[in-house]
Amino acid sequence: MECRQCASSLERPGDYCLVCRSANTDTVIIDCERERATVTCLLDDEIVAERTVTTKEETDDRWVTAERRNYAGRIADEVRRKRPEEVYATGDRETVRATRAELHYPFYRVEDDDPIEAVRRKRGDTALEVVEASFQEKLGGSHSTVIGGRDGRQVLQTVAGHPHVKKLIPGPIDAGGSGSRTGVRAKVTRADDNGNVRLLIRDGSSVQENRVVTTAGDRELGEHVREDLNEVLQEAELAE
Repeated sequence: MECRQCASSLERPGDYCLVCRSANTDTVIIDCERERATVTCLLDDEIVAERTVTTKEETDDRWVTAERRNYAGRIADEVRRKRPEEVYATGDRETVRATRAELHYPFYRVEDDDPIEAVRRKRGDTALEVVEASFQEKLGGSHSTVIGGRDGRQVLQTVAGHPHVKKLIPGPIDAGGSGSRTGVRAKVTRADDNGNVRLLIRDGSSVQENRVVTTAGDRELGEHVREDLNEVLQEAELAE
């Protein structure tokens, strides 16, 4: 395949051109199975490349983590070659989670029997602004205490890492709830008219309500962000 801008030869279809510094892929879709992942590349909704990455699942506990990390790394390498604007993933949650950790592009989970068509439909929606800022830059407000210790802070970092989150404002802690729950659990609530949501963090009988300012702008788009945030929390095993 040749670069669409300068006609230079590309090592693989859809690769970013290192000659004229232009992209030949704008979106990557990863369909993950435990031992096989298909990486599909789109440009203006047309498929320009597709590549399969495989692994062999380890049964020896000593090598399971290394095998999965290597598998996710090779999937991520395929994505990095393309330098896309955004990445969508579906399938095996552990593989999706490990691959997400390897990448620094806007990353979304999509659930559909036909993920490529689902992404095409989603791309027809109004595009949301992407916020590229660190956790510390997104964190604000007058309440600096976060319940749940390290796990509570992980919840905040997970939510703040979403590309459509502009600001995360920790709220006061209510210690009057039920003590039946164990461990830190989080949930993102229904969006308001401005597309912003609330992040509830529970730790035993304590509950902290945190305000999340998004780039959505209205309730409908805010609901899309809410669903994606809850998916991310579920992948991190922090959701209610």
